[in-house]
Amino acid sequence: MTTAGERTYPSIFVDDGVYAPQVDSFLLCNEIARRSSFSGARVLDMCTGSGIAAIEAARNGAREVFAYDISERAVACAGANAATNGVDVDVRVGTLRDAVDEGPFDVIVSNPPYVPSPHDPSGAGLHRAWDAGDRGRIVLDLLCSSAFRLLSRGGVLLMVQSEFSDTEESLRQLRLSGLRAGVVRRQTVEFGPVMYQRASWLEAMGKLEIDCRQEELVIIEGYFP
Repeated sequence: MTTAGERTYPSIFVDDGVYAPQVDSFLLCNEIARRSSFSGARVLDMCTGSGIAAIEAARNGAREVFAYDISERAVACAGANAATNGVDVDVRVGTLRDAVDEGPFDVIVSNPPYVPSPHDPSGAGLHRAWDAGDRGRIVLDLLCSSAFRLLSRGGVLLMVQSEFSDTEESLRQLRLSGLRAGVVRRQTVEFGPVMYQRASWLEAMGKLEIDCRQEELVIIEGYFP
């Protein structure tokens, strides 16, 4: 088992090229663990990576868990981690469009790529687990616009992102789609290696105060009333 603070998380092993669980992963897992809405629910984990959120949902009583990622390596890793933790997760290579065909879902969880980047986020490589265009919103915009179609009535979306990928824009888009949306958890953290690499660029773009090396991570909830 992986332990962070006083909480025990699923046992997770990652291969080269798969995003290893970090603060944002644990923040999302904490939110999953504290909610009763997963019991008996049909759950989608979008951009599953190592599978930690999907596994946490299964451990919290989900009836079915589907986990999608565009990386074949991540899908293989997530499937192996689910087996190690003794839970049933249907892990698939696929996109949001594929997930829509499998929906609707009672709960959606996602830790998508959200780091603003001056580089092209396409191609292959581990960078695709975090690079999301110059606004950090390439995947967030797709997720926000698709959530209403993916959810059943009464369903809930829980996703994690950084303040640097525009929290208010995510809330605006979710509300425009017909969901009720708000921030349910916040945590200020020190920059990790990727954000340190981006700091000078973010300063030059006016997105980061000079010498600031912290960011606020948030869990956004979208609710289908």
